[in-house]
Amino acid sequence: MASASRPRLYFGTCSWSAPSWVGSFYPAGTKAAGFLPYYTTRLRAVEADVTYYRVPDAKLVGGWERRTPAGFVLCAKFPRSIVHAGEGPRPDPGKLLVEESVGADRDRFLEAMAFLGPKCGPLVLQFPYFNRKAFRDAGPFLERLDAFLGSLPSDFRYAVEVRNPRWLGEPLAEVLRSHRAALVLVDLPYMPGPADLAGSADLFTTDFTYLRLIGDRKRVDAVTSTFDRVVIDRDERLRAWAELLRDLPADVRETYAFANNHFAGHGPATIARLTSLVGGEESPPAAPAERPARPLA
Repeated sequence: MASASRPRLYFGTCSWSAPSWVGSFYPAGTKAAGFLPYYTTRLRAVEADVTYYRVPDAKLVGGWERRTPAGFVLCAKFPRSIVHAGEGPRPDPGKLLVEESVGADRDRFLEAMAFLGPKCGPLVLQFPYFNRKAFRDAGPFLERLDAFLGSLPSDFRYAVEVRNPRWLGEPLAEVLRSHRAALVLVDLPYMPGPADLAGSADLFTTDFTYLRLIGDRKRVDAVTSTFDRVVIDRDERLRAWAELLRDLPADVRETYAFANNHFAGHGPATIARLTSLVGGEESPPAAPAERPARPLA
């Protein structure tokens, strides 16, 4: 059943630091130090990617708080040391979400994020795909996730991204509901798309929803090495996601959505288009002019 009143929209991009946006989103000549302050004049939310690669400190997060206006929302990923835990490309199931291994980084991460105050949006546990060597099935992972979510303070809100398609369902939804965490809807080639997900009661586990438009990295990289324009037409896909977001349950009060450059080639243009398709309380930012897409190699 659709909401009687539209959820409040917090739409933005996955990171704000792409140099190739200078001239296409940022004004020509904008220096890196000016990216975030200008970004906040165009979009009302952003997802920080840097926190995945290292635990942020108070100085870094405090700087974000000082350089953003009241009402702006910054979401962030939990560090890789917590949600992946492996030293190489493969996750380490012996350490992942285990208190003795990740508790210190969890506490440091949350202590730093607290410096954002009311500007702190949902914090994302982005898990990789787990093969059977990591977890034989969803059960052991869900036990681990349940315990970890239970260890988190209620001062923050949390969203969980799972990249094993077969794990999506009621057992995962039940764990998330019990901790008032959101299931991240993620656009990846091997994950269910909006048409597959439409009508599922397992999608909405708390009073907000969270969408990440990641896309197909290989496909976009085959077309361009810069991210200053749309290079692949994904409008049909965006329309499907917009339809899903317009038909949310009545108790979903906020919608967060973030676009990666690899969705269509230019994150700001993607999120501008999604905003215009969804509508709601936020006016869409002006999108940069799209150049004709080059054919795929």
